[in-house]
Amino acid sequence: MEQHRFTISRPDDIQLSVQRWSGTEQPWAIVQIAHGMAEHVSRYDAFAHFLVSKGVAVYGNDHRGHGRTAAAAGDIGYFADEAGFEKVVEDMHAVTERIQQENPGIPIVLFGHSMGSFLARRYVQLYGKEVRGLILSGTGDNPPFLLKLGKLIAGMEKRIRGSRARSHVLNEISFGQFNRSFKPNRTPFDWLSSDSEAVDAYIQDPLCGGIFTAGFFYDLFTGSEAIMDKRGIASVPKQLPVFFVSGSLDPVGQQTKGVLHAYQAFVEAGLQDVSCKLYPEGRHEMLHEVNREEVHEDIWQWLRAKL
Repeated sequence: MEQHRFTISRPDDIQLSVQRWSGTEQPWAIVQIAHGMAEHVSRYDAFAHFLVSKGVAVYGNDHRGHGRTAAAAGDIGYFADEAGFEKVVEDMHAVTERIQQENPGIPIVLFGHSMGSFLARRYVQLYGKEVRGLILSGTGDNPPFLLKLGKLIAGMEKRIRGSRARSHVLNEISFGQFNRSFKPNRTPFDWLSSDSEAVDAYIQDPLCGGIFTAGFFYDLFTGSEAIMDKRGIASVPKQLPVFFVSGSLDPVGQQTKGVLHAYQAFVEAGLQDVSCKLYPEGRHEMLHEVNREEVHEDIWQWLRAKL
């Protein structure tokens, strides 16, 4: 088992921090990870170790505004001055190109969690032919009027306070409600997992959490609109296998309502192989839930069946 971290230079001088996990033999598949908001790709270490034990190599970058990519630039919680969501998707494509260079001919499956699942859904609208499968963890859809309201507030904050201003208002609107279903609350992040050790590890991680910027929220809401656009979904290759993974209590997926809405949109767009696994009592981070080994095994079986 080998772990290697390297950087990829982007046209606007951002240095993407990328991590690779691999075995000693040539892999038969690659999983590329797109992590969620306010975290970083090293949190997927246990999942990566599991996949490597099955002969699968794993790559993932810390997105702009996150982890080691942001720590180097002092940009925690901020994507870019313009078109931030699209720039992050382009960053992911640069990682795919690096994977292809290092592993010619080996099939790539894209795994996106939470915000990373939104990015991954946009990615396959643009570059769906370059991956052989898509796994969406902790995803969902928001009502269009809520996204418009969020963009309106974020746009006002950008104009009045600047794009890099920390938005406590949008943080509360977006995430303040998530913990309500899990009262009495032990921490502000009980909604992440029913495993208290996993929640504590998140809270204690200096590269996790924090209040993000008005510019970030504007980009996130803009990207969320793009992934729900029917013309965009129609551009996803019809033969691309898609696997939705979600906890039944995940507030990001509106306790499955948003997950099933996204699932149905793929089906209605004519995708031929869309499946969904909802885990009873599971919260937002199924890879950090008490039954994470079951989730690992389900993903492994899906990979084996599709590739």
